[in-house]
Amino acid sequence: MTEPFLISAALGALVGVILALTGAGGGIVAVPLLVFGLKLDVATAGPIGLAAVGIAAALGALLALREGRVRYKAATLMAGAGAIVSPLGLWLARRVPNAPLMLLFALVLLYVAARMLLQHRAHRQPNRPDRNPGAACRIDEVRGKLAWTLPCARALTLSGAIAGLLSGLLGVGGGFVIVPALRRISDIPMEGIVATSLAVIALVSMSGVVASSVSGHMAWAAALPFTGGAVAGMLSGRLVARRLSGAHIQRGFAVFAGVIAIAMMVKASALI
Repeated sequence: MTEPFLISAALGALVGVILALTGAGGGIVAVPLLVFGLKLDVATAGPIGLAAVGIAAALGALLALREGRVRYKAATLMAGAGAIVSPLGLWLARRVPNAPLMLLFALVLLYVAARMLLQHRAHRQPNRPDRNPGAACRIDEVRGKLAWTLPCARALTLSGAIAGLLSGLLGVGGGFVIVPALRRISDIPMEGIVATSLAVIALVSMSGVVASSVSGHMAWAAALPFTGGAVAGMLSGRLVARRLSGAHIQRGFAVFAGVIAIAMMVKASALI
């Protein structure tokens, strides 16, 4: 009894650290770690991952909000769209067999890993602009806030809905959708993007957790230590995040995610 508890807490701590460092990666590695570490199927691991990532992300978002880095109106719009669509993902996850769902998860994770490696190389290019000059959502230089337009609202809503669907279907926070989406559609600085992503992850994840709890699909015996570990990992990760190179973090996470994706593909192939 003690060993699964400790394993769950340790895996949660790893997820919390990754979430603190990347603002995007913790959610997408939570489910694979639960699948391999606790031998759970994807549909069971998903709600547990959502609970841990949601609470850890909420903690990080609150701390960032105190520092004035969260674009809370954009986060609320994206999270609202995600919360509406998330139950559909949960419904689908309960009706797709474990092996195809695991294979889908592996392909998504492999895509995320490959994209992060490509972004790492792009960041090393000289004269690369830090801000997006053609963004649909732009910060008003006078007020220091987003200038709301129809294209901006539409882009944020669509991104939030996609994140919500994947959140319910695969048990991920959706940060791997939210962060690149905000980079593409806005000129928000990267630290603000990470903080806003955490806020969206927290809100969308909590809607999925509530839906799972109401339907009786939440394995609390594994979720509680996993969530506690994730919160501890988030606090610890924040202490070291600013001392580490963002490029090295991105490259290291991409390699880590790629290895997990390949392992999940092998496991899924064995189940088919």
